[in-house]
Amino acid sequence: MIFSTKKEKKYTFVEAGEGHPLVLLHGLMGGLSNFDKMVNFFSEKGFKVYVPQLPIYDLPVLNTNLTTIAKYIVKFIESNISGPVTIVGNSMGGHIGLILTLARPDLVKNLVLTGSSGLYERTFGDSFPRKNDRSYIRKKTEEVFYDPSVATEDLVDEVFAVVNDRMKGIKTVMLARSAIKHNMLHDLPKILTPTCLIWGKQDNVTPPEVAQDMHKFIPNSDLFWIDKCGHAAMMEKPDEFNEILYSWLKDKV
Repeated sequence: MIFSTKKEKKYTFVEAGEGHPLVLLHGLMGGLSNFDKMVNFFSEKGFKVYVPQLPIYDLPVLNTNLTTIAKYIVKFIESNISGPVTIVGNSMGGHIGLILTLARPDLVKNLVLTGSSGLYERTFGDSFPRKNDRSYIRKKTEEVFYDPSVATEDLVDEVFAVVNDRMKGIKTVMLARSAIKHNMLHDLPKILTPTCLIWGKQDNVTPPEVAQDMHKFIPNSDLFWIDKCGHAAMMEKPDEFNEILYSWLKDKV
């Protein structure tokens, strides 16, 4: 199913289904299409699914950080959704979910993290030394997944365009640094919200030890593994991801 993107006030988002609200947060190099199969699945299972476009490249340089984006999502929830939501965050989106849940636990009924940053992650680094080399960008994009074929030509094109746009490249590096700087090790025990961790066993970006540590320090958390899967489980193994999440969620909403 192709979902239309809505624009209301300053928000651009996908909305589908009816029921308990799920808010899906994409990563730094991600986009709304990362969650297509999740939107299909959960909108047919009695959930209202929202996928907001994060303002990664729209913020003033001085405010290009994860805390500002978390505040943006708080305002999005308050403006568009009544009642507490389930946050599902991948990579940087998970990190934003952690910050948001800590700041506004009243807005978050459940928290779901997959390949979330917040403790440590392996990124492109502080620069793109061969940003004009498309084969290099393809290789770096493929490394995000266990199965390199998930890195389609369209996805490689998107990453290539970002790293070769000067301002987008600068803001991407700024947010990567913000994620590293905003380490949440000492905050995790304060998150009392029911939390579901779904992790690819072969995640090269936020490796399995990150999931184990999050599970250890978040008091009310459950950890599920998906084998032969990298950093974006909802893209690489969508059926398995959706079934795990649905089984975990259905008695919590």
